[in-house]
Amino acid sequence: MLSYIIIAIIAALIIGRLIKGKHSFKRTTTMPITNNIKPMSEWQKKIFTVAVFTKISTKRFFRDKLALFFGILFPLIFLIVFGALSNTGNVSFNVALINQSKSSYAKYVVANIKNDKTYKIDETVKTLAQAKAKMDKNQLDAALVIPPSFGQIQPGQHQPTGKLEVVYNVSQQSAGQTLTSLLPNNLKFINARFVPVNMPFTVEGKQLVKKTLTSFDYTFAGLLGFTVIGIGIFGPVNVFPELKKQGILRRLHTTPIKVWQYFLSTMFSQAITGSVAVAVQFAVAITVFHLNVDGNYFDILIYLILSIFMILGIGLAIGGWAKNERQAAPLANIVVFPMLFLSGTFFPRYLMPSWLQSVTNYLPLTPVIDGLRMLTTEGKTLINIGPQLGLVAIWLVIIYAIAFRVFKWE
Repeated sequence: MLSYIIIAIIAALIIGRLIKGKHSFKRTTTMPITNNIKPMSEWQKKIFTVAVFTKISTKRFFRDKLALFFGILFPLIFLIVFGALSNTGNVSFNVALINQSKSSYAKYVVANIKNDKTYKIDETVKTLAQAKAKMDKNQLDAALVIPPSFGQIQPGQHQPTGKLEVVYNVSQQSAGQTLTSLLPNNLKFINARFVPVNMPFTVEGKQLVKKTLTSFDYTFAGLLGFTVIGIGIFGPVNVFPELKKQGILRRLHTTPIKVWQYFLSTMFSQAITGSVAVAVQFAVAITVFHLNVDGNYFDILIYLILSIFMILGIGLAIGGWAKNERQAAPLANIVVFPMLFLSGTFFPRYLMPSWLQSVTNYLPLTPVIDGLRMLTTEGKTLINIGPQLGLVAIWLVIIYAIAFRVFKWE
């Protein structure tokens, strides 16, 4: 299933190689034109300029260690952290198991509890006093105590009885009550020997064919949005003020290059670097956290590139308008952080109040994350995400209209 990603990376490398093999453009006055070589048209010259600047921007990204860290490694760290938190598996409790009984029934109960993965038993605790000391330090959720009378036949009875005790502090009340409700399941195999009961009312589970989204599925789509934000906004915001400070943009302004050519080359460059960053995330998510991608990788790639183009316009507007880092950084944070927390990047938006969901539907990052989530985990295609594509297209026009308006070469 990684074939589309591999094809995209190979295509990017081939394009870079082709661009590298091009002859540098020289003035026609110093390069005589033979009968076999036709001069470039004005449109070809403009496209060639875009290709050259795309190559320069891409090479600069991969040579910049700081850009590599924040563009590829930093989102990958978030993926690993949130992936580990989302795939914790079944709930477990840290407990001490103190057996004070010598009966064979107590031994059966101890063996059953130790084989149950719900309980993580601290083998170093041998007494209730040691267990209380660890519970005071919040190192244990509870102590499971099997009293000496457990498994013995009491006077006036004809069968052995016993009561397993769950000892816990007030601060661990929730865990203690949960353990109290779970532990009877570990005694069923003994109780069934003495009191066989046919249950008249039972519960049957039926599994639906359709797969539901897991917490990691939501997290992964949000982290893709976080990567798009990092590539599209923080990249230009960090680079442009530095280029202005060094006078590089001022020197470019003296050349025939136009703003649209510079923007277009930056868009292509960021699309290449963003595709590489996302390919790395997909590889880690699938191999390490077993992400099940139901969608088409080509659709995901196309939508991802469109999203990078759109979000990049915000970075171009902020970086192109700001004179230095002191202006760019605060403005970028004001724009980025509300989108990160309100667009479903780190937690689902359905947890928000309904009125807030209605407002956040129209943030630029919201259709990006929603569209990527539907493409990656719900088996949707580009045709099925028309509303998200429409919002991305509208924001694309609005953002670049602003970016062209406020961009300054110095």
